[in-house]
Amino acid sequence: MSIERSIMAFAGFMVLLSLVLTATVSHHFIWLTAFVGANLFQSAFTGFCPAAMVMKKFGLKTEAEKATQ
Repeated sequence: MSIERSIMAFAGFMVLLSLVLTATVSHHFIWLTAFVGANLFQSAFTGFCPAAMVMKKFGLKTEAEKATQ
């Protein structure tokens, strides 16, 4: 799996998790959803994504790196 696809999967999981936590634990978990959305939005413009940096450290490759193999 590439970093790009991993980011989408991770963000989707975090949004779903935060919605479940909001419904079952505390309404304050909605801020996690807002944080994930804001991070996705800013990374679309800046290219900076902390999760992508962590995934790269774990050895995942980008689509471009996978294409040149």
